[in-house]
Amino acid sequence: MPASLQWVSSVRLRASLALRNVLRHRQRTAFTLCAIAFGVAALIITGGFIQDIYRQLADAIIHSQSGHLQIARKDYFDLGTRNPSGFLSDEASLRGVLHPIRNDVQASMSRLSTSGIISTGPREFPVMVEAIEPAKEAALGVSLRYLEGAALQDTAQYGVSLGAGVAKALNVKVGDDVTLLVNTPGGSLNTVDLKVTGVFQSFFKEYDDRAIRAPLATIQSLMGVQQAHVLVVQLREGADAHAAVETLRSLHPGASYEVRGWYELSDFYEKTVQLYDRQFGAVRFVIFLMVMLSVINAMNMSVFERLGEVGTMRALGNSTGSVFALVVMEAVILGLLGALAGLALGVAAAKLISLAGIPMPPPPNSDLGYVARVHLDAWTCATSAITGFLATAIASLRPARLASRMPICTALRQAI
Repeated sequence: MPASLQWVSSVRLRASLALRNVLRHRQRTAFTLCAIAFGVAALIITGGFIQDIYRQLADAIIHSQSGHLQIARKDYFDLGTRNPSGFLSDEASLRGVLHPIRNDVQASMSRLSTSGIISTGPREFPVMVEAIEPAKEAALGVSLRYLEGAALQDTAQYGVSLGAGVAKALNVKVGDDVTLLVNTPGGSLNTVDLKVTGVFQSFFKEYDDRAIRAPLATIQSLMGVQQAHVLVVQLREGADAHAAVETLRSLHPGASYEVRGWYELSDFYEKTVQLYDRQFGAVRFVIFLMVMLSVINAMNMSVFERLGEVGTMRALGNSTGSVFALVVMEAVILGLLGALAGLALGVAAAKLISLAGIPMPPPPNSDLGYVARVHLDAWTCATSAITGFLATAIASLRPARLASRMPICTALRQAI
């Protein structure tokens, strides 16, 4: 018989023996499989829960403030708040930058940002003014929640939307008149009377406490300019923001403008991802250890009870390697069965949890609660199953080594 066929026959025989050993003590096997399956399911649910946090936070950032990406003059994102008038850009030139990714762009809108003072007569409050294109921003800002009124419309030339914190500080409501005072690029002061059309609340309390939104044309006229600071880009559904940003950067290295993705514009998102990634890494390690300890305990008991059989196998000429491989094969079978069971259990539990939803309190720096779900993705499911399998396989190495290296006489004595 060729050597390759002999090897295949040997593997089949060893797998058959390993499967019989696994099924010999069915109650112990069931407990071991439960430990593996629950560990894998816990990883899937925990990982999916964290992925859902990332997804909902990303949607809130994209559809309330940043869009998928923004384009501005070079250094505006780092230095623009110190000298806003020094980073004004022509809107047409900014839109020209989008030509390489035009098929992925759903909408683009200009924004002009400045600081000012809003007053009602007896009360004054410093604010961050965002001059926007109302109709386009209403389509993008689906994550903005309006506590009163509605989003700005193109027809409301002298309308203004206030953040919830601003409206509370000024004690105003929809329909009230306010006066906005801003500095022009030339250094003079200019004012305009506006009517409150809505009070909004975003995911970020700090933004709501300082921001107001007014029509772009109105603020441009107030400041005596025709330019804007940034071009906010909304991509089509399914488009990759990371790929779009890298495409624009690679085609125009060293240009006089810069492109930032939404994930670079939000320091809160970056810090949140780092925090939860480390926490999930710790959870994964703890579950890995728990599965290992459960399997080691089960394998040690199984091997100890069969030491007489191991001694007989060795006396009949089986090598230490074959005994080692047999014990490891048993763990491999347990790991495969446990991982598959955990995968099915985790997916089913995730769907049930997502169907019901988990009401969550507002996270730090926010006033909005949300409904958490378990977001299933192939990567989380695959890594969870692999973690359970590897924990089982690694746990078998020590029992396999002890069984294979035990002297034949000592092993045979266990059968007396």
